[in-house]
Amino acid sequence: MQPMKKIEIVVDSVELKLVCAALDRLDVSGYTVIRQVEGKGGRGVQAADDLSGVFRNSYVMTVCDADDVDRIVTKIRPMLKRRGGVCVVTDCSWVKH
Repeated sequence: MQPMKKIEIVVDSVELKLVCAALDRLDVSGYTVIRQVEGKGGRGVQAADDLSGVFRNSYVMTVCDADDVDRIVTKIRPMLKRRGGVCVVTDCSWVKH
């Protein structure tokens, strides 16, 4: 196993394309998107079942070397400040196969 960092981002669906585009510009090799996630945070309950889709959240996860975390977080932070959201960085292990 190889030590890595996992970056998890929850943003509203309006910001999802911008987050993915930023990761692409940073040459992030891959990420996972889960749409229509729901939960509770500083803005209250965010349900995944509203009709318009405007208030839906999406989850983005990527794994990277520790050296890459700062440049990714630096790019994502302004989006979170502008529209809200969450970004969490944790230690993880990559299972090579």
